[in-house]
Amino acid sequence: MKISCCFLYVISKYGYPPSLDDMCTCIGEIANLGFTYLELEGIGDDHMEQVYANRKKLKTLCDGRGIKVVNFGAMLPDMVALDGKKQADALTTFEKAIELANYFGAGMIQVDSFTPPLTFIGGEPYRKSIVYEQNYRIAVDPDFKWEDQWAVIVKNIRLCNMMAKKAGLKLVMEPRVGENISNTDAMLRLLDAVDDENFGAIFDTGHQNAQKEILPLSVEKLGKKIFYLHVADNDGCTNKHLKPGDGTIDWEGLFTALKKHAFNGYVAVDVGNVADVDTAYKESIMFLEKVARKVGME
Repeated sequence: MKISCCFLYVISKYGYPPSLDDMCTCIGEIANLGFTYLELEGIGDDHMEQVYANRKKLKTLCDGRGIKVVNFGAMLPDMVALDGKKQADALTTFEKAIELANYFGAGMIQVDSFTPPLTFIGGEPYRKSIVYEQNYRIAVDPDFKWEDQWAVIVKNIRLCNMMAKKAGLKLVMEPRVGENISNTDAMLRLLDAVDDENFGAIFDTGHQNAQKEILPLSVEKLGKKIFYLHVADNDGCTNKHLKPGDGTIDWEGLFTALKKHAFNGYVAVDVGNVADVDTAYKESIMFLEKVARKVGME
């Protein structure tokens, strides 16, 4: 099993988005935890520019510690905005993200479906920080049409996939609580709409458990379209990202289903907002290795 470290580790320690100095510091910390794979992100236009300007420094640090970047996240919410100018600007920045993914040798570039353009009363998903356990209230907009939003998502994810494919990169998306694509069946609908073998799913156990999904069934539904795994645990009532074993997920059942479909991609620890994040990541590695041995997925 190839165990990777999610970018949530960096965010949990240093904020959203983390500074470039903190990202550089975290590369050494991730290596010290025993990881040889990690993911990097560019969060919005300004942060993406900083990552781009410091790409050589980041890659030198990774290479010096023997760490491979396996996924680069392009966190650009305007990609699914209803405003055409915002979409165009986000797609221009995505071109830079593709260049970064290839520079780091990532193999995959990640997009999310992001939050729909609704007016939230109180907490809003993932805008200024990553906060779990939120309840959402919406001021209903009589002019909002889901059909328009869906058309934008399909159009721009098709474009992103075409761009990624041309650059030799797989495009992946992670369904997340509170976003346009939030569960397995929504992801299946988008996969059907894009209809290309280059586009696949990040299966996030924390988010899908919080959606009350039966995770082995979700694996059966997605099958070979699972390109990458994010692993965290919770009680199925909130989308906390606890270390595996601290919640209600049936890990043996999950990995047995993954084995059935011959999953051999990266399994990324995605624990965040916990008291001792370093210990949680170390213990997560040990837990995953133990489950892998038990089900024969070493």
